[in-house]
Amino acid sequence: MENKVNYPIVGAFVLVLSLLLIAALLWFASGGDFRKKTDLYLALVDESVAGLSLNAPVKYRGVDVGKVQEIGLNPRNTEQVRLVFAIDRGTPVKEDTVAVLKTQGLTGVAYVELSGGSPSSPPLQARKPGEYPEIRTKPSLSARLENVLTTLMSKLDSTSDSVNKILSDENVAAFKTTMANLAVLTKTLSARAQTIDAGIASAARTFDNSAKLTAQIAKDLGPTMERIGKSADAVRKMGDEAALASSSAGRAVDSIGGDVKRFTADALPEMQRLMTELNTLTGSLRRLIEETERNPRGFLFGRKPVPAGPGEVPDERQRR
Repeated sequence: MENKVNYPIVGAFVLVLSLLLIAALLWFASGGDFRKKTDLYLALVDESVAGLSLNAPVKYRGVDVGKVQEIGLNPRNTEQVRLVFAIDRGTPVKEDTVAVLKTQGLTGVAYVELSGGSPSSPPLQARKPGEYPEIRTKPSLSARLENVLTTLMSKLDSTSDSVNKILSDENVAAFKTTMANLAVLTKTLSARAQTIDAGIASAARTFDNSAKLTAQIAKDLGPTMERIGKSADAVRKMGDEAALASSSAGRAVDSIGGDVKRFTADALPEMQRLMTELNTLTGSLRRLIEETERNPRGFLFGRKPVPAGPGEVPDERQRR
C-alpha cells in the first residue's frame, strides 16, 4: 500500500519554518531587542576611548539599558570624541545624569556607566530641535590616575632639579667648609670650657650685685622722690593760683573796657559839640576885639549906618 504525500501541507510547513528562521536571524542580529523602543543621546568625551567599540553596553547603575551606536570625533572640537547612545525608553536619564567610561574585569572590555539621576532633577531634554540630548561626562578612573601620575612626575622632576641645585659642587664645598669651621669652633670651646664656666659664674655674680645696687638706689631715692613730688604739687598749686589771678585780671580788664566803650559812646559826642561851640565863640570874640581896636567909639556909641550907594534903595531905618 503506497503512502500518499500531502505536498501542500509540506510546502506550508517549509514556508513557516523558513519565516521563523529569518525572524530568529533578525532577532539575533539586532541583539534580541528589535522590538524595544530606544532614545538617542549624545555625549562628548575629553579623553581617549580606546577599547570602546560599537554596540558596547551602556549601563545604568550596573543594569544594561542600551548600547553605543556611534563613535567619532567631534567636528567642532577634534580634541573631543563624539558618542551616540541608544538607550531604552523609560530609562531615568536626568539633567544631573553623568556618563563615565569604565572597563570590565581583567579583559579590559570598555563600557559606559551612567550615574546620577536624582528624583528631584527634571528629565534631560534637547537644547535645540533636531539635536540629541547631551549627557554630561566626567573623567574615568584611568584618566584621573593618569592626571595624578602626570602631576606627580612633574613635581618629582621639579624636586629633582631643586635637589641637584642644592647638591651642586659649590654648595657641597661650602658645606664642607662650614662643617670644618664648626669642628674648629667645637674644639676651641671644649679647650676653654673652664674659662667659659668662670665667665658665666662671674656674670651671674655681676647680675646679683646689680640687682642689689638697684634695690639700694631705689630705697635711697624714695624720700627724695617724695620731696620732689611735694615740690611738684606746690608748683602745680602756684600755677593754679596764677591762672586764677590771670582770670580775675582778665575780667577786670573786660569791665574797664566796657566802661570805656560806654564813655566813648555817650560823652564823646557831647564833648565834640562843646568843642564846636567853643570854637564858634572864640571866633566871635576875636572879631569883636578886632572891631573894637579899629573903632573904639563904635563900641561905645554904636556904628553909623553905611550910606546907600548909587542906585541902592535905602532900608526902612534910613527912611524913618
